[in-house]
Amino acid sequence: MVIISEREVALKLDEDDKLKHFREKFHFPDYVDDIIYLNGNSLGLQPKDTEKYVLKELKDWKKYGVEGHFESETPWLPYHEFLSKPIAKIVGAMDDEVVIMNTLTVNLHLLMVSFYNPKGKRNKILIEKSAFPSDIYAIKSQIQFRGLDPKEVLIELENDMDVEISNQKIKEIIEMNKDTLSLIMLGGVNYYSGQTFDMKSIVEWGHNYGITVGFDLAHAVGNVELNLHDWNVDFAVFCTYKYLNSGPGSVGGVFIHRKMINKNVHRFAGWWGHDKETRFLMEENFKPINTAEGWQLSNPPILSLAAILASMEIFEEAKMINLIEKRKKMIKFAREILLELDDKIIIITPNNNLSGSQLSIRILNHAKGIYQKLKDNGVVCDWREPDIIRVAFVPLYNSFMDILRFKEILMKVLKRES
Repeated sequence: MVIISEREVALKLDEDDKLKHFREKFHFPDYVDDIIYLNGNSLGLQPKDTEKYVLKELKDWKKYGVEGHFESETPWLPYHEFLSKPIAKIVGAMDDEVVIMNTLTVNLHLLMVSFYNPKGKRNKILIEKSAFPSDIYAIKSQIQFRGLDPKEVLIELENDMDVEISNQKIKEIIEMNKDTLSLIMLGGVNYYSGQTFDMKSIVEWGHNYGITVGFDLAHAVGNVELNLHDWNVDFAVFCTYKYLNSGPGSVGGVFIHRKMINKNVHRFAGWWGHDKETRFLMEENFKPINTAEGWQLSNPPILSLAAILASMEIFEEAKMINLIEKRKKMIKFAREILLELDDKIIIITPNNNLSGSQLSIRILNHAKGIYQKLKDNGVVCDWREPDIIRVAFVPLYNSFMDILRFKEILMKVLKRES
């Protein structure tokens, strides 16, 4: 019987990886030697071409001034439109259902103005209790803005056994509140646990009772399979600086299903959402563009869009189907080799076919100290109170050897602390 070592397995997986050359398209931080960057769930690495894309717009600004809106090689006036097709492919949408604009929480507010419509007893919102705090703040403020009390209107899904929220529980809560729910607003992938929700089923359960369904896809976009149009998702918001590698605080985006675009809904309006043919006539009355672009407020920051475009070129070449295939192999390998440490750690991220790149790992003893030791040993991950270390194995730039080296360092640190 031939026993193959974990190192041999990792090296073979890297050798056979058809996406391995993409690693060379990214800058790795060099503030410590031989870094292991596992924090793409918080901030993706910088593509090497980003500087070129941003500098090109700076040079065109220098050369053309205001005429860069029309004369630049990539004209600024329609610049956001160049991003629609690649973004639509990533989220599974029609080109006219997506637009890059604002930042995530701003977009959540804008879309809730249009799609949270409390009427009589149908005024409640369903969200996971462990949702990212900014979502909770936004939703509570939207409820209060309408003169309602979050304590009476907001339904928070509790985790089962402190780990995941089961499909059964979600379905039961929807059915229990079918006559009072106005909106279901969940994270596509929960930021804390890494759980990927069964979005397709949740939409079906909600729509069975006439409930609008939206998602925060901050941790899902560029990470997990999305088919927002075919799943009949009503709307979604997302950022671009995590798995889409567009830089800190970069512009976010929205998805609005075609069936929602044509509805006569309230919206907060701005001139960049006005009909393109008459926008510069400066008319008094607002005439929205009949696509997701109709929710735009102001012209977007071109330098930020340039960074997104640089990343989109990589995604166009790599293709999401290939990234998802590699990500599944990476997570499978990571879970297998981390089993050796199951007396010292618990992976709270559900193990199923929906899982994304993130593993949330509960450290059973000396948790904060373990995290600091990992940092001291060149592992870039992040910490969430009270005892969770989050790591993400990103198929564009992480290798199977990165996963093995993380496991070896974690094992060494755990032994020292035991």
